Amino acid sequence: MERTLILIKPDGVQRSLSGEILSRLEKSGLKITGLKLLHVDENLAKEHYAEHVDKPFFGDLVSYICSAPIIALALSGPNAVEKSRSLIGTTNPLESPPGTIRGDYGLEISRNLIHGSASVDDANREVSIFFDKSEIIDYEKSTDGWVLEL
Repeated sequence: MERTLILIKPDGVQRSLSGEILSRLEKSGLKITGLKLLHVDENLAKEHYAEHVDKPFFGDLVSYICSAPIIALALSGPNAVEKSRSLIGTTNPLESPPGTIRGDYGLEISRNLIHGSASVDDANREVSIFFDKSEIIDYEKSTDGWVLEL
């Protein structure tokens, strides 16, 4: 099973969209295998956004993700990265189609509500940044056979 990282960013938490976002992700058939509310510190933020360290917006990214609590999720399922990204929409909410999380609730790139891993390699790295192995719980649901071809 593939795993991905989702972060409900400070604007999603502050706007009380966490429940709606969680519901959309879970209803898609992806399984929540890790979940926590946390306040990201500067070191964690810099590790998460390391690929952007040389970009002019790096400082703003770090500052923003540290500005208020976030919700971190590990989601599992077939094609979890691709599926979650299709639910999230494009980085620019104005270019995201209606029906996506960003398309329905976002207005600006800098306040786009949610982060989702861009690739399987990114997902593996990012999940390990936000979750210890002991915090990931793999389990079976009674509905798995209705969602997945087992």
